[in-house]
Amino acid sequence: MKKLLFVCMCFVASWAHAQDTMSAKQLLQSLAQAVHSQNFDASYVVVKGKAMEPYRWLHGNKDGQELEFLSLLNGAGLEMVRVNNRVIYFEPQTPPYALDTDSIAGPIPEVLFKDISILEAHYDFVLGGKGRIAGRAAQLVRIESKDDSKYNYWLWVDVESSLLLKAAYVNQAGEMLEQLQLTHLTITEEPAEQLLEIASREFPPAVSTSNNIGVLDAKDNWRIQWLPAGFELLKSDRHKLDLNNELADYYLFSDGLIDISVFVQRPLPGKRPSGALASGATTIYVHNSGPFDVSVVGNIPAMTAKSIAESVTRPL
Repeated sequence: MKKLLFVCMCFVASWAHAQDTMSAKQLLQSLAQAVHSQNFDASYVVVKGKAMEPYRWLHGNKDGQELEFLSLLNGAGLEMVRVNNRVIYFEPQTPPYALDTDSIAGPIPEVLFKDISILEAHYDFVLGGKGRIAGRAAQLVRIESKDDSKYNYWLWVDVESSLLLKAAYVNQAGEMLEQLQLTHLTITEEPAEQLLEIASREFPPAVSTSNNIGVLDAKDNWRIQWLPAGFELLKSDRHKLDLNNELADYYLFSDGLIDISVFVQRPLPGKRPSGALASGATTIYVHNSGPFDVSVVGNIPAMTAKSIAESVTRPL
């Protein structure tokens, strides 16, 4: 009898977990749909330790066009505009340029606006508790890594509109390393006037992201023998770094939620020990192998970055 009761309890627990996972996934799918379909005006801040970055975020649909505007409000200013599948970047001291892409590269992971199911092989979707964020009822959804090599990503979704209210990178001990929180959200029937004005502008033609003249493919120059599960190569090239004008081989990997950049270059002058620096969830790990230096940058634990850097070798 006890064995039967135990089996029944395990079945109920498994069924409840499956229901939570399904509900959490459905809520994430509703978030993606809401972001693309609703007209809203929002402000949010990204907090990394003692640093804070404020943003303005507008979205709307008008006459068959999807319009989006994201602006970094501190410093010299950075503005990004999306009209359907084209994004235009306005950066200080740089002529505006456009890319053919369906999402703005901002602080919110792009996968939240797309097909969240691509993460299921390496993350679990779990419902958390309810609370209030920016004066609105919110439901917590946890995107939990299936191993310790990556951080978890928690987000709070507006119960009424399904829009994002708060998000955070969280380590395996449950500590929030970096947070994004809306400070203002207005949902309207029509897009903001600023968006309509933006849609009427003339923008530069899109820059090709492939076959760039003067950029060499670096794919076969090095072997990166270890990466966390799920990461695939998105891009590789050889270019000079803005920081020190040194030539480096560059590799960009992603698992759909997190991007990892790897740079390999000749050793810089002076003997420097290997080590990591962190800002919020972002880790920069520099490994001095002797014949070459490896730098790994991404929203990953320091031990993960160290393992990636130390796995880089020359091809035989």
